[in-house]
Amino acid sequence: MRRSIALLGLPLLVLAGCAAPGSGPAAPPATTPATTGWPAFDQRAAQVADTWRPGEAWRSGYVPLEDGTVLAGDPGFSADTKWAYAQGWYREQVTIPTGTPADGTIRFPDGTLPAPLISAAAAYAQLDKGDPPPCAGRPMKPPTGGSGKPAPGGPTIEPGPDGPVGTQATEPCVPLTVTGVTLGSTTVRTSRGPAEVPAWLFTVAELKVPVARVAVAPSAVGEVPQGIAPTWPVPGGVVTVQSLDAADGARLDYKVGTGACDGEPTPLVLERDDLVVIGAGVTTTPGPCTMQLVLKPVTVTLKAPVGKRAVLDVGSGTALVVGRR
Repeated sequence: MRRSIALLGLPLLVLAGCAAPGSGPAAPPATTPATTGWPAFDQRAAQVADTWRPGEAWRSGYVPLEDGTVLAGDPGFSADTKWAYAQGWYREQVTIPTGTPADGTIRFPDGTLPAPLISAAAAYAQLDKGDPPPCAGRPMKPPTGGSGKPAPGGPTIEPGPDGPVGTQATEPCVPLTVTGVTLGSTTVRTSRGPAEVPAWLFTVAELKVPVARVAVAPSAVGEVPQGIAPTWPVPGGVVTVQSLDAADGARLDYKVGTGACDGEPTPLVLERDDLVVIGAGVTTTPGPCTMQLVLKPVTVTLKAPVGKRAVLDVGSGTALVVGRR
C-alpha cells in the first residue's frame, strides 16, 4: 500500500553538534524496567500504553486501520504502474455510476454491522488523486469532452509541436486506466480485526487485479483515537513513527524520522495483549551537521500476530493507520 519519501525539511548548516529529532530536557526517572535495551523508549512506551483509552466505537463500530484503497491480490506492478498507484493517478474509459446503492453489511470476526454506502463516482473521486505531469513522448490522459471527462475509447494525447510542453524528468508519468467497475467487497484491517467491507472494485487495464475502494459512507466510519502523549518531550536517542506501511501477521513495516547525523535506527516495540507501541532508537555522530528529517524504513516481528491490537506511535500516542501519514 502506498508511499515513499527520502527526506523532508530544509537543510540548514549549524555549528553545534547534532541532536536527534525530539531531543530535549531529560525525561523523568524511569519507573518501569527496561525490556528493549533502550530504557528511555521503555518508559515512554509504557506511559503511552497506560493512557490508551479508545472508546466505545473502537469496540463496537467500524474504525478502519488502513487506507481505503486496497489491492485485491498481486497487481503485477511495473516501475511505472507502481508509481502511478502510489500517486493515485487514474483515467477512466468507462462511465462511472453515480447512483447510491442500498445499505451494505460489514462482517467482523465478532459480528456484523449495517452501513450506508457511497456511489461508485464518489469512491472514484476518493481514489483519483489527480493527473501526472506531462512528459515528452509518453501517453497522457484521453481527450476530454464538454463535461471535462475523458471520452471513452478515445485516443491518447502525446506531446508534440502543438501539444503541452513535456518534461524531461525520468519519473513515470502515465496514469492507470480504469476499464470497469463493480460493487463487491474487500478485506480491511479494523479495530475489531480483519473485516469484509463493501467496496467498489475498479478494473485497471495495466494491473492483474482490481483496485478496491471502500464503499462505506463517511457517516458510518469511526474516527481513529488520537491517544494521549506524555507531557515530557521525546527523549534523545528515541525517534518516532512517520508512517505505518504494512501490518502483515506478526510483521510491521514502518518509517521513522531520524536526524542527518543519526546512525541506522534500531526498531523498538512494547507489546501488550490489546496494543503495540513502536518507535526506534538511534545514536548520533557528534559534530556539525544539517538540520533535516530523514525517513528510514524499519521492520519488526512481533511475538504474536498484531490481530486487532492498536499500533501506537511512541511519540504522539496516536493509533497508526496503514498507508496514512
